[in-house]
Amino acid sequence: MSESRSPRWLRVGTSQESDGAVAANSAVEAAIAGDSAALVLVFVSPIYDMQQVATSAHAAARGAPLIGCSTSGEIGGGVAGSGRIVAVALGGGGLIARTSCGFISDGAEEAGAAAAQGLIGLEAPHRLLILLAEGLAGHHSEMVRGAYGIAGATVKLVGGCAGDDLAMAATWQIHGGEAHQGAVVGAALGSDGPIGVGVGHGWTRSGDPMVVTESDGQRIFRIDDQPALDRYLTQAGVPESEWGDVDAWPHLMLRTPLALPRPSGDDVRAVLSADPADRSLACSDVPFGALVSMMTGDSDTVISGTQRACSEAIAGLGGVPPIGFVAFDCAGRRAILGDDGLVGEMAGMADEVGDVPVGGFYTYGEFARSSGSRGVYSATLVMLALG
Repeated sequence: MSESRSPRWLRVGTSQESDGAVAANSAVEAAIAGDSAALVLVFVSPIYDMQQVATSAHAAARGAPLIGCSTSGEIGGGVAGSGRIVAVALGGGGLIARTSCGFISDGAEEAGAAAAQGLIGLEAPHRLLILLAEGLAGHHSEMVRGAYGIAGATVKLVGGCAGDDLAMAATWQIHGGEAHQGAVVGAALGSDGPIGVGVGHGWTRSGDPMVVTESDGQRIFRIDDQPALDRYLTQAGVPESEWGDVDAWPHLMLRTPLALPRPSGDDVRAVLSADPADRSLACSDVPFGALVSMMTGDSDTVISGTQRACSEAIAGLGGVPPIGFVAFDCAGRRAILGDDGLVGEMAGMADEVGDVPVGGFYTYGEFARSSGSRGVYSATLVMLALG
């Protein structure tokens, strides 16, 4: 007798209730809709008490594995913005998930490996690792390296770094019923259906290339043998008389990331902050000796990046109709779009995916890998498609 399996499904629930426990319960229950879920993801505005949210979401998930994080904006129900909880639930036949958690205090590479432990012994035609990481600690390449040591070359990887609405003060990661800081949480997913990953950003190089002449991998201290901040402001066209306008730096940096040239296309690195004392830039995963270029973009180019990421993810399903998508979009892209542009991005996304559910969040960095050990991005949209 052949085994009968229920169809795979992905659903998205959202809530703007002011009480975190009520909002988490409402969003998760809407996503599960009375079914038994294989995995629940929660993306949580930093306006909420994270431990309260974790406790309530875990109870509402009814025993399903659950991970989540704080955000710099949430995507769900065809709307992007801030101040909500978005829950994404997966279920149906042929889906299995396991979750695990690592801590950066044990080492970034070790944390990535710990977050990937659910893959060990997980047998399925298609496998995926979702990582949600501390957004302010850097060392994201080391996290991916640790996860890759467990996953190997055949497991796809997606995810994002937690945000805090650009306060740059503290981010949170949720594993089960617990909220953590300084953690990397992972969900290992096995599926009978295909998995597609798409990457797009919409930025273009601007100006002459520069050489990073001093960096520790998390901060850039000198570019072209000049203080990094000074060289960056010069290349961005900021007059020296305005270099002391510290309040203007975050706006400029969100709109002017750096490019690392790669054979397959530019990797984008967001500049998170600058130190006026030592004139350094906080910019993760830019090594000493790297060639970098400034990047620019506008609403139209960013939305074109959205469409590219969606189409790549759909193509990865090999013609199988998608059941839904998870979006890991960058806070830097959101800054370019502004509130009006978010409407355009959601419309561009809908043009590509149709009426299939999409849930996700705006990040402080993105993860995406279909092959090889690299997979760290900034100022980029990563789309996960499930078939």
